Amino acid sequence: MSFSIEQAQQFASVLTEALPYIQKFAGKTIVVKFGGNAMIDDQLKASFAKDIVLLKAVGLNPIVVHGGGPQIGKLLKELNIESNFVDGMRVTDSRTMDVVEMVLGASVNKEIVELIHRVGGSAIGVTGKDGRLITARQLKVTRNEPGMNASEIIDIGHVGEVAQINKKVLDTLIHSDFIPVIAPIGVSVEGQSYNINADLVAGKVAEVTQAEKLMLLTNVPGLCDKDGNVLTGLSTSLVDKLIEDGTISGGMLPKVRCALDAVASGVKASHIIDGRVNHAVLLEVFSNAGVGTLISNQSGEPSQ
Repeated sequence: MSFSIEQAQQFASVLTEALPYIQKFAGKTIVVKFGGNAMIDDQLKASFAKDIVLLKAVGLNPIVVHGGGPQIGKLLKELNIESNFVDGMRVTDSRTMDVVEMVLGASVNKEIVELIHRVGGSAIGVTGKDGRLITARQLKVTRNEPGMNASEIIDIGHVGEVAQINKKVLDTLIHSDFIPVIAPIGVSVEGQSYNINADLVAGKVAEVTQAEKLMLLTNVPGLCDKDGNVLTGLSTSLVDKLIEDGTISGGMLPKVRCALDAVASGVKASHIIDGRVNHAVLLEVFSNAGVGTLISNQSGEPSQ
């Protein structure tokens, strides 16, 4: 491929714009939750893999945590196993948990590892059960119904939350020059497997590694105001106000709370970014443009 002088100069301009960010973030950890459209579109999958390999090549330490809800649902349907949900969480009996482990720990995890290898990176796929990376406990769902004297506790089976992350396992992988690719399956002290929300796992991994950034890929442009304009440069206090006045609501709330918890626990910044954009990770890390919403403890007014 040949370049004109103008194209070559534009290419050089892009590289020089990225240089200060490369220098600033060298040696830092970036935790990326991979999910949504980016996981099912071939072009987006390829661009994501290239982004992660480039981060590693220029001296950052990326860690990938992935979901796989659509893939799990597809296989359950093929096996004629009914899916039920409580507050957006899949009720997971023993049979369903077997499918979850098969899809997340084998199919999806290994596909992402292969995508990274295909573009010249070195990755290793693990679940939270490997090396006791993720110690889990059962998640209790509490529901308050009108007319009830006490809250109802609902058992949704093998759905868990993070009790502890084994940082030594992550450090071993990172210092061996591998990119960790983590399936969000945890194990209790009794040896019971649990399916955990990938956003929550990514947030906890970012917290324990004191990551520079937590990046949550989504199927939306970012957090928007009531007129649909994307907001960025948000402080945690401003996000709290947006939740209070109803600007942020519904299905985005758990993701936002995950981002807030990470920042409150020492992560420098959380990003909710549009995974439908090619090279979204690179654009958010290495350019002024960005493709989503940045949340940090810095004070200031949101930008659009």
